[in-house]
Amino acid sequence: MKRLKTLIVALAAGFMSATAQNEITVHNDQNGRDEVIDLPEGMSADCDSLLGEWMAKKYLYPDTTCVNPDYNPTFTAEEYQERLRRLPVVMEMPYNQVVQKFIDQYSGRLRRTVSYALGAGNFYIPIFEEALDYYGLPLELKYLPVIESALEPRAKSHAGAVGLWQFMLATGKRYDLKVNSLVDERQDPYKSSWAAARYLRDLYKIYKDWSLVIAAYNCGPTTVNKAIHRADGVRDYWTIYPYLPSETRGYVPAFIAANYIMNYYCEHNICPMKTKIPVTTDTIMVSRDLHMKQVADLCNIDIEAIRALNPQYRTDLIPGSAGLMSLCLPTETLNTLIDLKDSVYNYNADELMTRRATVEVDEKLDNRSVASRRRSRSASTDSKASQSASSSRSESKSSSKSSSRGSRSSSKSSSKSSNKSRKKSQEREKSTTVKKGDTLYEIAAKNGTTVEKLKKLNKIKGNTINPGKKLRVK
Repeated sequence: MKRLKTLIVALAAGFMSATAQNEITVHNDQNGRDEVIDLPEGMSADCDSLLGEWMAKKYLYPDTTCVNPDYNPTFTAEEYQERLRRLPVVMEMPYNQVVQKFIDQYSGRLRRTVSYALGAGNFYIPIFEEALDYYGLPLELKYLPVIESALEPRAKSHAGAVGLWQFMLATGKRYDLKVNSLVDERQDPYKSSWAAARYLRDLYKIYKDWSLVIAAYNCGPTTVNKAIHRADGVRDYWTIYPYLPSETRGYVPAFIAANYIMNYYCEHNICPMKTKIPVTTDTIMVSRDLHMKQVADLCNIDIEAIRALNPQYRTDLIPGSAGLMSLCLPTETLNTLIDLKDSVYNYNADELMTRRATVEVDEKLDNRSVASRRRSRSASTDSKASQSASSSRSESKSSSKSSSRGSRSSSKSSSKSSNKSRKKSQEREKSTTVKKGDTLYEIAAKNGTTVEKLKKLNKIKGNTINPGKKLRVK
């Protein structure tokens, strides 16, 4: 019993600790109450999981020369205000106790995550800046994915938002991001960044206020519009703040804190992870179905590298037959792929491309079932006829005995001979000898069966068969 109580207490403590890491408490001076605010999901990401990703393992490593990496100095409110004021941004970055709470999270509990984000930013932030600059948007928006996904391309929220920019399915499709069972372009760093820039541009056309744009990006324009209505039409984030969902109330402060920590990490003794220069990559468009293992085996590249460079694919199959699909590879690998031409598509295709284009119906089984139904109908008809003719059969019973004996003996002899011929034909059908040039598909077609059944009967794993080998076909 004591052990059970101890276990319950430990589980409760663990749950409370996990919950505490996903929210912060802020004291409201106006009403004297403590307010609980949910953290954006990017601030709840497990750093060890982020560091386990292929890109991080391949190109990021800790800075061993960092001085006092665990010491976080404290500063006055005036110092934080002055630093926020000096940020080279066009967006409003005010200071208050809510913003301070989020700065404390980034400079304290989330130090390792910030260190990772500073390193991983070398992979992704140039992509963000290019898209934002093209549409004339503030470049400080490049830190939105830090609080959205912690710069993890495959991140998925509990609500179903996916990718670096955490697009919901409907919003992603509205901005031309392809999503189906095999492809999810919300996970494509390039396409999702350009879609996000267009979405932010469209939100700004509605609100003309960047804080409201960021709030709408988090909870949707409908929710922000309701909050504005409840605040008597005032279009100011800090005025509609009490009417917003718990996470959105912390979203703009978290964005301000992210801009602060990504610029003033040195003041808090946070050392960015060092970044190795990644290999140069290039992209090719694929117009036929291609399996990543075909590329990995023939081009001598780790399949994990292909997956990491192409996070938009949900499986290892690149469905080029459905339309042109991009494939990003190191430049040297890409050249090898081009030189291989059709051989890469043909390599081990029977085993890797498991989806069947056509299937054969077992017509023999269907014919047997039709024949059995015919026999049952015939037997029913004969039964009715025998009942009506029972009297006539009894009258002619004695006269037909001798003839029936003769007919039975002749039918027996004929059935014996037909049985023998049927057995011989069945024996011939049970097996066949492989001839030179034969394939499993041809043998299956000739004998009214399927390749899968032939493989199962003969315990064949691949598609290779040797001439002279006997195969069971039934």
